[in-house]
Amino acid sequence: MRRWFVIFLLAGITGAQQMPPAPVVVTAVVEREVGARRAFVGTVEPSRLSTVGSEVEGVVVEYLAREGDRVEQGQPLARLRTRLLEIRLSAERSTLELRKQALAELENGSRPEEIDEARARLTRAQIAVEVNDWKLARAQKLQKTNVISETELYDARLAARQATDDLHAADAAFKLVEAGPRKERIAQARAQTKVQEARIEELEDDLERHTIRAPFDGYVVAEHTEVGQWLGRGDAVAAIAALDEVDVRVPVVEDYVRGVKLGMELIVTIDALPGQQLQGRLNAIVPQADPRARTFPVKIRVKNPRGESGVLIKAGMFARIHVPVGQKQKALVVPKDALVLGGPQPVVFVVRDGAALPVPVTTGIGLDSLIQVTGNVAAGDLVVVRGNERLRPNQPVRVVETIK
Repeated sequence: MRRWFVIFLLAGITGAQQMPPAPVVVTAVVEREVGARRAFVGTVEPSRLSTVGSEVEGVVVEYLAREGDRVEQGQPLARLRTRLLEIRLSAERSTLELRKQALAELENGSRPEEIDEARARLTRAQIAVEVNDWKLARAQKLQKTNVISETELYDARLAARQATDDLHAADAAFKLVEAGPRKERIAQARAQTKVQEARIEELEDDLERHTIRAPFDGYVVAEHTEVGQWLGRGDAVAAIAALDEVDVRVPVVEDYVRGVKLGMELIVTIDALPGQQLQGRLNAIVPQADPRARTFPVKIRVKNPRGESGVLIKAGMFARIHVPVGQKQKALVVPKDALVLGGPQPVVFVVRDGAALPVPVTTGIGLDSLIQVTGNVAAGDLVVVRGNERLRPNQPVRVVETIK
């Protein structure tokens, strides 16, 4: 190893000293706490998956769900026949209008014309009493002189009594008209109106349930009916999967499950998306192991990137995560871009005295875009992260940017 490094160094010294300074971007070697990690393979699942069913019975007259379509929450998936419901609803609305008008009539009370009419009847009754009382008094005088018979006197008494009764009736009717409807009748009319409104709300809800809607934003992943088919209560209409965020379900062996914690952030890689690292957050640890494999399922929630044809991560794809295992320890790390590969050992170019010195290193644990290195480097050394592909040993360099 040392022989290769010496040959590599001597071979580049002469040519490097004659070359102009190369522009490079550098960053400092830093010390971080690192821990061993182990890779686990899992499967992508929708964050939510629902087989949407029908709440009511009916014939499908319109089917709008097609596999692969994106749907928004509340978007119609299918419609059932509603003609009979619409007829019943129209009739109940007319009845409600009738109830409201009757209630308004009671709440408004008697009209002035009705009160005037009742007052006039009362006045006529009062006049009739006066007339019949006068006739009775005259008949009593005439009967004493035997001018009229007992029968005629009896008829006069009956007429006076009838006139008095009519006066009482007219007076009571006038008071009723003047006072208006009883509060109990108004309360009954209000109750009948509310009952009718409840019937209409029930029919409207029933009518709304004849349109089956998406319960959340997602994608149609299965069709379960078609136009003309009869749906019973609870029959499946379509399957909807929420894929704007997905869960990566990973079985973790019992020896390492203690290394995962709710809320911890993990890097997720998808085999179908090479070169992409996705940030995920662990949001579930299932406390029931597979009795055969002795693994515990954990779920990592990942935001699904979008492309021209929709979301990039599909349900069922393979995914990988790296779970920390063992105790953390301090180590030197550099960006992965600082590594120059292709030889028998990785090399980083350390900038010292205005020149790029190649230093062989051994890599260790990866930390996202960083990686652990051991070798002749120290914390604070500046290593080249851009422009190192064509550097020669001891070649003069010009630092154009230092990344913090």
